[in-house]
Amino acid sequence: MSFAWPWQYSFPPFFTLQPNGETRQKQLSAWCALALAYSQRHRLPAMTVREAQDSPLFANHRLQRKLPLESIQVVLEELRKNGNLEWLDKNKTSFLIMWRRPEEWGKLIYQWVSKNGLTNSVFTLYELVSGDDTENEEFHGLDEAMLLRALQALQQEHKAEIITLDDGRGVKFF
Repeated sequence: MSFAWPWQYSFPPFFTLQPNGETRQKQLSAWCALALAYSQRHRLPAMTVREAQDSPLFANHRLQRKLPLESIQVVLEELRKNGNLEWLDKNKTSFLIMWRRPEEWGKLIYQWVSKNGLTNSVFTLYELVSGDDTENEEFHGLDEAMLLRALQALQQEHKAEIITLDDGRGVKFF
């Protein structure tokens, strides 16, 4: 199944941030929604700004239009303000994009644990995101950095504890 681009993506002015404040805010909201949907569909948890700039997300080759780097930075900063992006370095060259916040991932994971009667069980991180039991779950294949953030959120709620195992890290659910 291919990605369904929103109508704005085929509209050339979409690739130029508009000067009018109200129009610009609607445009930024559309860019943020597009970035989150695209990242979710393609399961892109982390990217560099360079990768984002060269990706179809910000470059419509059919229209021969690209969102300029400065505008991409504005969109990324808007995502950060909304809690959907975290910079991975001081120079702001790479980022973690979160179409779901860590607390939301934690809730999904804990619902699966509860639904399957697996409280008081220990899992390796690999089992949680790559195991056969989670194959049909939305968190299957989740990036390890995001998984750890989700488990830390559960740990703060006293629903889980991240533990160190002989061959890496694991988690115990309560």
